[in-house]
Amino acid sequence: MRRCRHLVLVLGDQLDLQASALDGFDPAQDGVWMAEVAEESTHVWSSQPRIALFLSAMRHFAAALRARGWPLYYRRLDEDPEPASLDQALKATLAELRPQRLVMTAPGDWRVLRSLRALAADAGVPLELREDRHFFSTVREFSAHARTRKQLRLEFFYRELRQRHGVLMDGGKPAGGRWNLDADNREAFGPEGPGRLPPPPRFEPDATTREVLAWVAQRFVRHPGRLDAFAWPVNREQALAALQQFIDERLALFGPYEDALWPGEPWLYHSQLSAALNLKLLGAREVVKAAEDAYRAGRVPLRSAEGFIRQILGWREYVRGLYWTQMPDYLERNALGAGEALPAWYWTGDTQMACLREVLRQTLALGYAHHIQRLMVVGLFALLLGVRPRQVHDWFLAVYVDAVEWVELPNTLGMSQHADGGLMASKPYVATGKYIERMGGPCKTCRYDPAQRLGERACPYTTLYWDFLMRHEVLLAGNSRMVMQVRNLQRLPDAERAAIRERAQALRLAAQGPGL
Repeated sequence: MRRCRHLVLVLGDQLDLQASALDGFDPAQDGVWMAEVAEESTHVWSSQPRIALFLSAMRHFAAALRARGWPLYYRRLDEDPEPASLDQALKATLAELRPQRLVMTAPGDWRVLRSLRALAADAGVPLELREDRHFFSTVREFSAHARTRKQLRLEFFYRELRQRHGVLMDGGKPAGGRWNLDADNREAFGPEGPGRLPPPPRFEPDATTREVLAWVAQRFVRHPGRLDAFAWPVNREQALAALQQFIDERLALFGPYEDALWPGEPWLYHSQLSAALNLKLLGAREVVKAAEDAYRAGRVPLRSAEGFIRQILGWREYVRGLYWTQMPDYLERNALGAGEALPAWYWTGDTQMACLREVLRQTLALGYAHHIQRLMVVGLFALLLGVRPRQVHDWFLAVYVDAVEWVELPNTLGMSQHADGGLMASKPYVATGKYIERMGGPCKTCRYDPAQRLGERACPYTTLYWDFLMRHEVLLAGNSRMVMQVRNLQRLPDAERAAIRERAQALRLAAQGPGL
């Protein structure tokens, strides 16, 4: 086999034919390397839908490379189960091909970057890292922004990017005269519910995907989740179709109902594009442009376009910068000193709490939950219970099909669990069960009452909310955004405080068994 000039490394979340790593690719001298390895499914106990999505998308991308006639060195896990890790697989290829240089778009995962750098150094092969063009900003730009701020906040970085890239701008000012329309986008559906919803995008598995699904069900049979509903986009064409369907059918009502819940409705008006974005089947710029074009054409209201664009141009860019400027220490932060174990039923959904049961079972069946389900149902309970943040992170990374560490870790550990002490979010996102009820949760069918904080029928969210405030009262009293919640706590008599603490401890014990 010939010795190649550049061996271009393509990871499972870098599936873009226009990626920077492929700039200047010469099929006569260069080759592309991809590998399916067990470690990427087992370093956290990944769900079957997540494993299947990555493997199917990788194999479709490999087919696109072969269609170009480009030399491709691809290791399939079902044909070559050893070696078990990326660096082991690459080490074997290096010995065979002896490339002059390794080239890749910068990885999104700190663990992978550290491993590949060490391997390249040991092998004496230069590793060239190229900028990831899927983002509006670079890590260096975020770092420069951070140095100018006494306190990091999304809103200021978001405004900078809006201005720099001319997104939703009119003559140097934000479209509509306001930067952020979040206050307009907190509606619930009311007792009548959402009514008829547009069907979600579904992509019937082709032969490649069916082969992956059958193999994953056999090889990873002990992993959580189900595959019978798998219908995610796995190639560029399907991702573009999903984007167009969202713009045409859901974006207009995304804004007002982006924080809403409704029993039995996992999709509502959400885009379901995050997996395609994070695999790089879609680019952030084209997604933002499609949303802005729909607003400029009068097809969607500004509050929906801005709310959606803020998730892409705002949160997505912000969490990436935060991740890369804070790792590796960020992974182990635990500012609230949380020490409880994640309940085992997070992997089964076997709980009597109707809202949590629904979201957990939905997650295992689909590999998906929208952002308010993740933050204010699944994440909220773990925060109030006091679960170790690293365990919450590992669970989120394992079960959601769109989970890659650079985006999942800051959202989970920082925003959801407040384990970074306020670096990501200015306050803990805590609420009683009444919030879930107000936003449309299935509280009417639950054995627990969100209005009660004491007694056998008291909603665990409500009891644990008041216990959380008591456990962290001194810390929260110094947070200007928590003043009203702390004042409400201080009105509770000592006897009721003691009763709440006792009930909360009973809930923690019950959470470690089948009784909650």
